[in-house]
Amino acid sequence: MQLEGNLESATLVKRYKRFLADIKLASGEIITIHCPNTGSMKNCQTPGSRVWYTVVNKKTRKYPGTWQFIEVNNSEVVGINTGLANKLVVEAIQDGVVRQISKFSELRTEVSYGNENSRIDILLKDEFGKDCFIEVKNISLGVSGALGLFPDAITIRGQKHMKELMAMKKAGARAILFFCVQHTGIETVSPAEKIDLVYAQLMKKALEVGVEIIAYRAAIDTKLSTINLEKELTVLV
Repeated sequence: MQLEGNLESATLVKRYKRFLADIKLASGEIITIHCPNTGSMKNCQTPGSRVWYTVVNKKTRKYPGTWQFIEVNNSEVVGINTGLANKLVVEAIQDGVVRQISKFSELRTEVSYGNENSRIDILLKDEFGKDCFIEVKNISLGVSGALGLFPDAITIRGQKHMKELMAMKKAGARAILFFCVQHTGIETVSPAEKIDLVYAQLMKKALEVGVEIIAYRAAIDTKLSTINLEKELTVLV
């Protein structure tokens, strides 16, 4: 995926009000940019870290700059723009990167479904017309041992989505929980039991009833301003 606008680097001053971040440019000027992440961003918002952002000048935008990546552990790059996750997964499916999905006759996004007023991120139909429901979750939280955890905060919405996936599987459809890992240092993915025990328990139940749980990691090139899913990771539940 080619980002809209070239990446520029700066130093993070602080993130605040969820959607805003102040950054310091090489010139010493401090500017405010948009932070496209509603989560806790645990381990991904340390002041003084190197960050990359894109600039799109439009009259409708109050802040032309959008925060895209941050450097952690002095070497790893993390994508904090959760709005890219669904697009990355769709692109990977269409490009044949996801080995678990080889053939489909239809692909739709943000489709209403279920009993809890939900929207599925991706809905596929295979060559026989069978539905495949794909719920995408973005992972940016990395801890020691190259382990990626989800969620990074208690997620009632995520719990609801897990229940919906289980219901679809029990109804005869195919159901997939897809972790989009925007963290170059992560090798293994697992539920964050210490952060959201209920979600972790639901994830185990989902696996037991046949929900597929897969994870793919993104390759990030800050010079070319690109990001693409390329490597399948191990999921430990």
